[in-house]
Amino acid sequence: MIYELHIGTFTTAGTFDAAIEKLDYLVDLGIDFVELMPVNSFAGTRGWGYDGVLWYSVHEPYGGPDGLVRFIDACHARRLGVLIDAVFNHLGPSGNYLPRFGPYLSSASNPWGDGINIAGADSDEVRHYIIDCALRWMRDFHADGLRLDAVHALVDTTAVHVLEELANATRWLSGQLGRPLSLIAETDRNDPRLITRPSHGGYGITAQWNDDIHHAIHTAVSGERQGYYADFGSLATLAYTLRNGYFHAGTYSSFRRRRHGRALDTSAIPATRLLAYTCTHDQVGNRALGDRPSQYLTGGQLAIKAALTLGSPYTAMLFMGEEWGASSPFQFFCSHPEPELAHSTVAGRKEEFAEHGWAADDIPDPQDPQTFQRCKLNWAEAGSGEHARLHRFYRDLIALRHNEADLADPWLDHLMVDYDEQQRWVVMRRGQLMIACNLGAEPTCVPVSGELVLAWESPIIGDNSTELAAYSLAILRAAEPA
Repeated sequence: MIYELHIGTFTTAGTFDAAIEKLDYLVDLGIDFVELMPVNSFAGTRGWGYDGVLWYSVHEPYGGPDGLVRFIDACHARRLGVLIDAVFNHLGPSGNYLPRFGPYLSSASNPWGDGINIAGADSDEVRHYIIDCALRWMRDFHADGLRLDAVHALVDTTAVHVLEELANATRWLSGQLGRPLSLIAETDRNDPRLITRPSHGGYGITAQWNDDIHHAIHTAVSGERQGYYADFGSLATLAYTLRNGYFHAGTYSSFRRRRHGRALDTSAIPATRLLAYTCTHDQVGNRALGDRPSQYLTGGQLAIKAALTLGSPYTAMLFMGEEWGASSPFQFFCSHPEPELAHSTVAGRKEEFAEHGWAADDIPDPQDPQTFQRCKLNWAEAGSGEHARLHRFYRDLIALRHNEADLADPWLDHLMVDYDEQQRWVVMRRGQLMIACNLGAEPTCVPVSGELVLAWESPIIGDNSTELAAYSLAILRAAEPA
């Protein structure tokens, strides 16, 4: 279980030391790894961290390098691992002085700025700079691994991709340190070569984020179909994606207007090499208003999303506050000190969403300090009303995931998914456990029965079927054969 968090908004103080005070809560929830959004230095005091310019340093407003060391030590004292989000595909637009040291750093541009030269003339030193920086987080700060941001933007035409080189260096460092180290790639390529062993022609990355699983679950539950959700939404798509890892596996993507992806060999690559999640900083923060699913879905719908994600064989990840349905948004925020850059960022944000029908005045100003303040978690919610109910469900679901042997089976070939498109139910079978969900607005009968393990709302369990209320679920254990 991974828990993604942003240090600046995780607590009111927004520091490493303040976050330490919440670690016991994460242990009680059942978390195994904390994944920190980028903590490298960037211009200004507020930001997501993806516009870093000093890759080797730690953002001082969070507590600087000493604060990070204290945080990681405190996590390890509680048997929590730490992953750090590292951005090597571009440098931020503000406070970036590295290009002044030489013309060899940048290559073609990407959506976030100048790309990094990892394959052109004089790129060897740039690659060394990246790999040494990555190893430093794990060697000097004792992080247990990295999340590598948008690796599809690392354009490498050399015979040995920089990701393979980094994976080899990480395995060497792991042997030197005598402890496991992990690399988790964010990518939208649906390319299993990333997580395939080098001996089988892959790069040897530990795991990768998988947006297809998110899209399949989110659209089936919410009904949203805009943008890159266009090919998702049906229960057939949901079942196929859960069983195969990728939905687009060499198939046509209407959003991209071309074929996309490559099939995953489910007999050779375990599902644990793919991350599944109900939401992330991207899936929330890149919405026009930064609204979380808890702001437009019912508690039952949130519980269904959680059950399909955490009950799956994939490595599961939560985004801070989702476990209690936090009411605070996670909006895009920044604090560029240069007036022209600040103005262009604000204007660009409004123009981007105006193209999708949003009124410019409705789009939060990313430079406004209040936008940042709105995103801070309200921890008092976690223990009150429906928030507390959802929190208990998440905690029980995570405990079930840890304790049930059937839920530890990582092989997709053993996963079965049944569904009824008209009745809006889906059943995910994991050994003797059945996760039965009613995604519809009316009660429905699902043709499964067994011992009740966990539920949202009270199911009526018969000899051969189970009646589920609208937007509810039941986890059942099949009876042992007589």
